[in-house]
Amino acid sequence: MTDDDIAAVLRLNSDSVWALSPLDADKLEAYRTAAAFALVCAVDGAVAAFTIAYAPGAAYGSINYQWHAERFDDFVYLDRIAVDPAFRRRGIAGAIYDVVEAAAKPHGRMVCEVYSNPPNTGSLAFHEARGYREVGHLVQANGSTTVMLEKAL
Repeated sequence: MTDDDIAAVLRLNSDSVWALSPLDADKLEAYRTAAAFALVCAVDGAVAAFTIAYAPGAAYGSINYQWHAERFDDFVYLDRIAVDPAFRRRGIAGAIYDVVEAAAKPHGRMVCEVYSNPPNTGSLAFHEARGYREVGHLVQANGSTTVMLEKAL
């Protein structure tokens, strides 16, 4: 992810804010600085998707990241991924997960969370198909519940 990608990343995050948390340019810069991975997927010159992931010890205050950090010594935490609706159903999310999981392999596991109440059924099915297993639940500040997921690598 480069500075040239910022506007597209912020737009994608805004389009998917129902499944992610809000993001502005200052937060995105702080997240990129702390992240182990801040990646975009470009298709024909357009940013089709992005992801941000963190390794242990990152300067990142997310309660979801902290939940995993309290339970696992080593991991990569996939904080957010968004795919432009115009590029969905082309395997982009799977390809991004392939890249991040391969890079996370030395850490032994990748972790994330998905809304379970209300349920994000598409994301839950995607993670189950990729071999993620439920390791707990966490109530978010907005009252929603997330299922905490882990995949041994």
